[in-house]
Amino acid sequence: MERFTLSLPSAPCARADAAAALCGVVSSGNLEILVDRGSMADRCDIEVNTSAHGFRETWEAVLTDAVTRHAAGGLALAINDAGATPAVVSLRLDQALEALEDRS
Repeated sequence: MERFTLSLPSAPCARADAAAALCGVVSSGNLEILVDRGSMADRCDIEVNTSAHGFRETWEAVLTDAVTRHAAGGLALAINDAGATPAVVSLRLDQALEALEDRS
């Protein structure tokens, strides 16, 4: 397993105070994303646990894109990956962050 953390700038999430979401399931070729409150309103804290070694740059690109497209400031994301492709990671991030937006 490879583990790393990131703190990326993002517009504040209107629902960060009540943030809680689970998206996906850890299994072969998939991942889960757990959403909770973060520490700073203008940043999204992310912890990635992945079985795929050596793809940090790819992860950073996909995560940066997601927090740029969605207001994710004030959120903490825990990602548990079992070999998902970047397209699946992007899909799950969209699902998790849109779930919070839909509650507004």
